[in-house]
This record gives sequence, C-alpha cells and structure tokens, in this order.
Amino acid sequence: MHDLIFENQSSLSLALFEKLAQRLVFPAPNCSTRSTGRSTRRASAPILPSVRSGVNGTPTFFINGQRHNGSFEYEDLLAAIEASGR
Repeated sequence: MHDLIFENQSSLSLALFEKLAQRLVFPAPNCSTRSTGRSTRRASAPILPSVRSGVNGTPTFFINGQRHNGSFEYEDLLAAIEASGR
C-alpha cells in the first residue's frame, strides 16, 4: 500500500485509497473508508502551509527565503549559500 500511495501522491483522495485497497484486496475490517472528515482535516492541517510555501516533497531547501531548485549535493548547496551572500 505504501508503494501505491507513493506512486500516486499527486492525486491522493479518499476515492483513491478505496481503489488501492480494493486493488490489494484488503479485508473490509482492516480498511474502513468511512470518515467524518475530522481526521482528514487534522491530518491535512500541517501540510497546507508547506504546500503554500512551495514545498511539495522532501527534501526541500530554502536559502535566504528562496526555494533552492538545484541539486542537493553538498557542493551545490554550499555554492548556492555562498552565492546568496551569506
């Protein structure tokens, strides 16, 4: 299930979870799709500010408030930090 969720992370939804669970033939007691929405809101709350700030995966680096879109190799990060003036 982990691998399927990871492969479909750009389109996560309750419907997708149901589809993946059916695909894996999970027994009904182990995979309930009933939800009040409360747990979904609680689980999503910490993610929303990250998405708004441009974080859509890990690792994500910000250098002086700017998202670093280059390589995460040490030398490249060091060069980006030095280029930023700090």
